[in-house]
Amino acid sequence: MPEPILRVRDLSVQYRGKEQTTYAVNGVSLDLYKGEVLALVGESGSGKTTVALSIPKLLPGEAQITSGAVEFQGQQLFDLNDDQLRTVRGRQISMIFQDPVAGLNPVISVGDQVAEILTSHLEISKKDAKRRVPALLSAAGLADAERVAKAYPFQLSGGMCQRVMIAIATALDPELIIADEPTSALDVTVQAQILAELDRLRRERGTSILLITHNFGVVAQIADRVAVVYGGRIVEKGTPETVMPKPLHPYTAALLATLPRLDALRGELPSIPGSPPEMTEPVEHCPFLPRCQKAMSRCRTEPAPPLEPDASGERLVACYNPMWIADDG
Repeated sequence: MPEPILRVRDLSVQYRGKEQTTYAVNGVSLDLYKGEVLALVGESGSGKTTVALSIPKLLPGEAQITSGAVEFQGQQLFDLNDDQLRTVRGRQISMIFQDPVAGLNPVISVGDQVAEILTSHLEISKKDAKRRVPALLSAAGLADAERVAKAYPFQLSGGMCQRVMIAIATALDPELIIADEPTSALDVTVQAQILAELDRLRRERGTSILLITHNFGVVAQIADRVAVVYGGRIVEKGTPETVMPKPLHPYTAALLATLPRLDALRGELPSIPGSPPEMTEPVEHCPFLPRCQKAMSRCRTEPAPPLEPDASGERLVACYNPMWIADDG
């Protein structure tokens, strides 16, 4: 196996407020390889975005990384100071945020915002940077790039703004792109176009992509591997081809069961009983325990199960009573 381009080990993050602490991420570990798309999937509030923001240290001020390490191309990112991190962000690691309109400055033209990433990291004049902008916008799938470069974000559609964000994220040909729900605010046609653009970057440039999503349809379309996140922990890892047809963790199974199906009878869509954990106290047991239909006494008396290989060794699951036991029995 090749060495991963990104290693995250035992990452834990807390948000400390005046009255309470939120334990957002608890012991997350993952690897990402060159040219691979790894999807983190789970409900809102599961900790996916916090994991993503921790990697380039873009967490808000109230967040604190309490444990863990992030190694990118052999470099320990948590050991870098702010100036050193600024050379990594944008140049080697780029981020596509969930809301493309909010991610762009409304009073600066699109062309100037794309040019800024070039002048910030390259020894290049503003004039030369602006000459490169139309080509970058065109490469991101935007027609009439000259007109778009002169426009302001409020004059563009959500899909066009997302393509501008992709142009900014890929301007310096980074090795890693972190895409946080890049299609959530877009209609299905534009979603497909944006995913195709990300897939093209992976195939043509060998870009590694960490994709944050709640949509298993997106996972099936583009991801090479998937990590299911619940309560700040990874509860299952594998390929979409193994996880989606036969999930091991009860949460993964419940999440997949909520998806609408073309071959299903009309009626109310199934939902997962209960609510996601508040995360305001440390979780000693499995975070899915209160909502789990397969919980045993062991689940209530022992610490949260570790992420371990299943019987086939093809994927990992953190569960004392995984779904395959019932299937094989």
